[in-house]
Parts: sequence; C-alpha cells; structure tokens
Amino acid sequence: MAGEHSAPLSPVTIGPVAAVGAGRMGRGIAIAFAAIGVPVTLVDAKPRAAEALDTLRTAAMAEIEADLAFLVVLGLIDRAGAEGALERIAFAGRDAAAEALSGASIVFEGVPETLEAKREGFAFICAHAAPDCIIASTTSTIDPEDLVGMVEGPGRFLNAHWLNPAYLMPLVELAPSSVTDPDVVARLKAVLSAAGKVPIVCRNAPGYIVPRIQALAMNEAARIVEEGIASAEDVDLAVRTGFGLRFAVLGLLEFIDCGGGDILFHASNYLSEKVDAQRFAAPEIVSRNMAEERRGLRDGAGFYDYAGVNAQAYRAGRLGDFAALLRLRGLVPPFVHGTLPA
Repeated sequence: MAGEHSAPLSPVTIGPVAAVGAGRMGRGIAIAFAAIGVPVTLVDAKPRAAEALDTLRTAAMAEIEADLAFLVVLGLIDRAGAEGALERIAFAGRDAAAEALSGASIVFEGVPETLEAKREGFAFICAHAAPDCIIASTTSTIDPEDLVGMVEGPGRFLNAHWLNPAYLMPLVELAPSSVTDPDVVARLKAVLSAAGKVPIVCRNAPGYIVPRIQALAMNEAARIVEEGIASAEDVDLAVRTGFGLRFAVLGLLEFIDCGGGDILFHASNYLSEKVDAQRFAAPEIVSRNMAEERRGLRDGAGFYDYAGVNAQAYRAGRLGDFAALLRLRGLVPPFVHGTLPA
C-alpha cells in the first residue's frame, strides 16, 4: 500500500552541526545530534556582555544536562551515553562562533521569529559558514521564499521545522524554497533519517502540515469549551483517550480511507448545516473521491491505493498497533480471562 515506510537508507556520515540560537529549539537540536555521537556547537549570535553570556551559557548547559539526565531516568539512554552527549556539546558566543560555523556541515538557524532577527542571523551565519554547508531555518511560521534572499548561496537553504522537544519528537518538516538544490533536500533528509528522525517534504506554504492541522484542532477544542459543550478537562480526556489514540496509529487520511470517505462527506454536510458552513465544509477532494467511488479501503482506492492489499491482514495489523498503544497507556478494557468449557 502507498504510504508505507521506504527501504532503509545506506549509512550516512554526519559532520559537525551548529545550532544558532541558544533557546529551547537550539538546545533540543543539540541533544538530538550529540546523543547519536555527532559534535554540536550551540551558538549564541546575539551581542552580549561577558557576564550575560556566561549566565546564558550556564543556563543552557544546565538545561541540556537535566534533559539528558531525564532521558536516563526514562531508560532511553544510559548514563555513559548521556555523559558522552554532554561532552559533545560546545557553547559559543558571537565572538567565538567563527570556528564552529566554518567547520559545520549543517547550520540550523533558530533565532527569534522576526524578519529582522532572521536577516541578522543569516548574515552572521553566511559570514562564517563554508560554501557547501547546508543552512536550515527552524521557523514554524515564515515562508522560505521570504528568507532565501537573506542567504548567500540560496541553493543550500531550506526550512526544517522541528517539533518540541526536538530530541524526542521524530518528525521534521522540510520546506525547500523555489531555488533550493534538490541534492540539498536529499542530503538533509538522509542526515535526519540517520539521526533517527522522520523527515517529510512539503511545499513552501504557511503552516507546513502539523501547525495547520493542530491550529484547527486546538481552536475547535477551545470553541467547544467556549460554547459550554464540555469542560476543558473532558475535552482533553476525549483527545487523550479517543482522538489522539486513533490518529497515532492511522494518521488522518488513512483513517478516512479505513472508515470510508463517505462518512466524512456526510458528517461534513451535517455539521456545515447545523454548526458552521465555512468551518465544516468538506474540501473538493473529498467530494471528488465520493463521485469517483474512491471512498477508501473497501473501494480499493481513496487517498491511498489499496490495489493488492489484503484488507483483513491490513486491519489486523492496524488493530495490533492500536492494542499495543492501549497497553502502553494502561487503557486495555478489563476483559474477562478464563478457560473455555470442555
């Protein structure tokens, strides 16, 4: 079936990494690479007095050390691994950043989300980074087309949107600009995959994938509370024990296919009539799939192609994944166990 994971990549050598911007994202990226054996420099690009820089360095490294210690508590890394990761992370202020940037294979920019701050950050990076160094912005909001003109050698630039906490969340959304070299996209995908991440590529559109979906979902959750339909506690309980569990296994579009696109089509029409026509109108692709009888698994096609898929085996696999998630969360129903009568 389309959408399954591709074959494993060949081993990838990851050169030194620099994260410009010593906030939460930069610190998380530093852990993500250092914990798999890659040297990382966390760079503060802002001009600061020596005392202020020392304060920031102390706070950043203390938070990184605490996060690594927590990973040890969780059993995700052993103490020696955490200590090794901490040793691989260096901190550099603006005056000491040239060496780290010049030796980096990838620089992740994570300065504040304003065009002025980005312009200053990229000017600083480009003044020191090697010509073949990949430069990636971690912006969650700004179109790469609005940033690429700030970068010398624009073909090496793209957006790489990580989710917090960066050292744990697998997904990284890559958004190249119209002039990004395809080889740069392929190289960064390979590096992120080798680092245990799940990189996806989307067109340069505001909001990427996850921010667009979650903005709609979060706003609707807030409206449910605002309209007095349910309490905040019950809305979140519904998400944790229903909405979130199902989509953690299937994803949204596969879920549509599994249940049938006609269910979404008719539900959208009803909610459009009863609640809000603009908010709940089905997109054209849902109506088109209905007209073309591409309603999902039972038709052999929907958002995915199910040609040759054994529907029973497919459902068994997804239900097995779902059951494993229920066990992990302690949510398996209290089924009665016993022996069958003779």
